[in-house]
Amino acid sequence: MTSGFWNMQQSIFHSSNENILPHHGEIQLFDSFFAKKSADFYFERLQESIQWKQEPIWMFGKKVMQPRLTALYGDSEKTYSYSGITMKPLSWTSELLEIKSSVEQETESAFTHVLLNFYRDGRDSMGWHRDNEPSLGPNPVIASVSFGASRNFQIRNYFDKSEKIQIPLNHGSLLIMKGESQHYWEHQIPKTKKVLGGRINLTFRRLI
Repeated sequence: MTSGFWNMQQSIFHSSNENILPHHGEIQLFDSFFAKKSADFYFERLQESIQWKQEPIWMFGKKVMQPRLTALYGDSEKTYSYSGITMKPLSWTSELLEIKSSVEQETESAFTHVLLNFYRDGRDSMGWHRDNEPSLGPNPVIASVSFGASRNFQIRNYFDKSEKIQIPLNHGSLLIMKGESQHYWEHQIPKTKKVLGGRINLTFRRLI
């Protein structure tokens, strides 16, 4: 595969049988999982109701502020740790429970927590990482919902960095990562000068 990203059009991923990954794991995309009216409502409500914070993290031996706002909600007091920070969950809101119920029906999985990210504009981002914390278990199911501006979701092979895939995550979409995907693949949301609007991303997970 070439060094550039293999851009994949979402129109071919309407079936739950489609796997975006060529090997080792599964990633499935449902482009319009939430209808526009519902997606518009949730985008506005989550901006207002979520207790957003900007947390410091450790990167390359330095403590820096994350280039986005975050929040953690869940059904227990079990904390979630990553990149040198530990987050204590807040209680579920009615909107989060509605979204969670829809996602659980589609994935046939039960989630205990949701990590939310608010990308205020194209300058906000998330670097390369895998969702492989021990608290998630060996082969976690991660369900990612997007509301707001479309952002490119980039995936690359953890062991062969030249093997790359890029897809846009649109308003109301649902992305599901499962199987061995967190062992063999990493992902990021890069910065862009083209995006002016905000994007809210919810990643549902089960802490063990």
